Amino acid sequence: MRPEIRAFVVEQLDDMNYDVEGIDEDTTLGPSGVDLESLALADLAVRVEDRYGVKFADDESEKLALMTVGEFTTMVADRVAGAPSDNS
Repeated sequence: MRPEIRAFVVEQLDDMNYDVEGIDEDTTLGPSGVDLESLALADLAVRVEDRYGVKFADDESEKLALMTVGEFTTMVADRVAGAPSDNS
């Protein structure tokens, strides 16, 4: 599941006109990495929510900005695995 989610995330970043060359597991989503601003982070979160049926809390955006692509992918995969029992 992780490789599929990672590919989806990179595809969405490319669709959002971010440079995806050189993105790896250790690339941060926020400053000094992909450099997503808060609105772009929200856009990415919504795209992932729509595709995988997971939810992000409104107060998670700062946490997401500090995550690497690998950490974000793992978090989404974990939420997808637990999605049927997590309705919050």
